[in-house]
This record gives sequence, C-alpha cells and structure tokens, in this order.
Amino acid sequence: MMATDNAHTHQVPTRWGDFDMYGHMMNANYIEVAQEARLAFAKENIYAKGIDFMALVRHLDVDYMRPIPFEGNAHVIVETTVSHIGSSSFTTSQQVKTAAGEVAATVNCVQVVIDKKKHTPRPLTDEEKDILQMSAS
Repeated sequence: MMATDNAHTHQVPTRWGDFDMYGHMMNANYIEVAQEARLAFAKENIYAKGIDFMALVRHLDVDYMRPIPFEGNAHVIVETTVSHIGSSSFTTSQQVKTAAGEVAATVNCVQVVIDKKKHTPRPLTDEEKDILQMSAS
C-alpha cells in the first residue's frame, strides 16, 4: 500500500510498555496503534459529521515488515485509507511507520457496520459510502 493524497495520517505516542525486553515494539501493539488510528479516522471523518455510526472488526491481517525500536520512536505514524467499500462492510488499509517514516507493518481491517439497537449488520448509507469513498486509495 502506498500513501495517497487521501490517506488519513495519525501520530500515536509510544509508551515504555509498548516495547519488549529487546527494545522492539511488541507485535500486539502494532494492532493497538492501528486501532487508535482507525478511531481517529472515524472521529474526524464520520462522527464529526454527526453520523450515528458503529462498526465492528470482522477480520485483521497484519504483515510485519520491520521492528520498531524504542530508540528514536517516541511516536509512530499510521496512515489509513479505505481500500474496499461493500454493502455493509468496508476495509481499511494502514501503514504503521516509524517516527522517521519507514513502513514497519501493514494492517488490513474488514469492519462490519452494525445497527446499534439490534446489534446486527446493517447496510452502509449513501452518505457513509460517500465519506468512505473520499478516503479511498
């Protein structure tokens, strides 16, 4: 996945506890920083427009390309784009980068849109599709 003009960029501060005894970010924390960036994406692009929206993770695929060392990485950068829009789901593609901008992992996440009252999948509205399309890669 290459960064596009449509990518939502979010900087996530790292914590001492994000790293293992070898000084590298632990694998589960790549998923956590990606999740934080997806939430920031939703807040800025969906919730800020007053849309009552709930999506649950259906599938995650993570490709770890390089370790993120503690040294020099007080934060990581996560770029998020929408790579697929379905009838009731969408997929975000993310690059987790070191503070210097080196791609360390890619995270693809399928999310299903949920009816908050019924707790069942529901179709994306046209407005939601339009918003997601603006962030498509």
